[in-house]
Amino acid sequence: MGQCKRVLAGVFATTAILSLAGCMDGAGGEGGGIVSRFASSDPSGEEARAKESAESRIISTLQARRSILPGESAFSKVSVSVLAANARTAEAELRSARLRAKAMSTNWLPTIGPNISLSSLGAVIASLVIDQVLFDNGRKKAERDFAKADVEVAAVSLSVDTNARLHTALGLYVTAQEAREKAGLGSRALKDMQKFEWIMSERVKGGVSDMSDLNVIRHKLAEMQSSRSREVEAANAAIAELNAMSVTPLGDLGGLSELRLSVDDATPLAVLMAEAEMERSVAKAKIDRAGFLPGLSAKGTVSSTGGSDVGLSLSTDTMLGLGTGANLRAIEIEKEAASRRVAQAREDANRVLRSEEQRVVALTRQVAESGGLTRQAKANLDLFQAQYEAGQRQVMDVVGVYETFARQEQSQVALKYDMARAQIKIANELGLLADGGDI
Repeated sequence: MGQCKRVLAGVFATTAILSLAGCMDGAGGEGGGIVSRFASSDPSGEEARAKESAESRIISTLQARRSILPGESAFSKVSVSVLAANARTAEAELRSARLRAKAMSTNWLPTIGPNISLSSLGAVIASLVIDQVLFDNGRKKAERDFAKADVEVAAVSLSVDTNARLHTALGLYVTAQEAREKAGLGSRALKDMQKFEWIMSERVKGGVSDMSDLNVIRHKLAEMQSSRSREVEAANAAIAELNAMSVTPLGDLGGLSELRLSVDDATPLAVLMAEAEMERSVAKAKIDRAGFLPGLSAKGTVSSTGGSDVGLSLSTDTMLGLGTGANLRAIEIEKEAASRRVAQAREDANRVLRSEEQRVVALTRQVAESGGLTRQAKANLDLFQAQYEAGQRQVMDVVGVYETFARQEQSQVALKYDMARAQIKIANELGLLADGGDI
């Protein structure tokens, strides 16, 4: 009983000494290297997430984003259904990063562990070792910064994955709607061409027209049937794939939604990712640098034999050599490289966004021009139809003009949906396809 009391007394005494050392105030600032407490409280749940958001510019920026998809629109319904079926692998990674950051937030506390050894006399000696870092050249703080940056990287990854999923789903929806509209136009053109075929067939029977003209019309008719079948199949394939991504069937949805946005509405996700990775790289560089410099720690040992010992230790994680100076310079250059990667990511994102912005402007103009060309083609068709009925035009003349009108209608539809795709791509780059809080 007396031996147990001595062991416990030694443990309490050693722990008290080292805990006081661990609570030293980091008055030295970021580069002081004195170990200090990260937080005196241990918030959890919503309070922890609120504190995390307040301390992180990147996470607060992500949470403040609002979706540009109009409420109750087809796009919004697709978004809700697809998000409900999301496996959210990146969310599990974010939770893991948060737990690592929570564990790292207490790295200023002393560490404690057993040590069991066998003496030369065959006796087992058990001891309790307590270690408290007093001065580490900022390593502990850098480890906490690294864990915090790791959470930010995981948060941006979750936003990127979610927006990419919605981008894919909305792309499938737009493809299905475009194919359906083209198939509808193809069905109408098919009926009109069948009328021309009947007229030409009767003229051939009456000996008024040549069989070659009828063959030409039948060939055009077969092409229209094949084109319509392709569009129907494309629509079915897109809807089937979209339904596989959602919790509810989305085949009954229809229509497009106009997205009002500018490339300056938010910081691109690629830039936020580069900034988060830069902070993580800088923290890693600080950890590596601290490993080359000597650190001071206090150690206490309490053994089962009743003995105890408290002392200071000066050591480094890495043995010093002739290349130590070069290694330290390489670590400093890594910080500069991280900042340059952010600048490169910003340039690349701006290039993509400006290109898509100009594409939207060009497609807006082309859609308007295409509408005028379609109206002009319809007017020419009406004129040729009237002239044919007056006996001034041949059937093949009307067929040629009708083909031009049908192609122009298809082209106008394609431009309209291309513009929708460009707008969705911009929203994806900016991370505006879903509310940040919901993500």
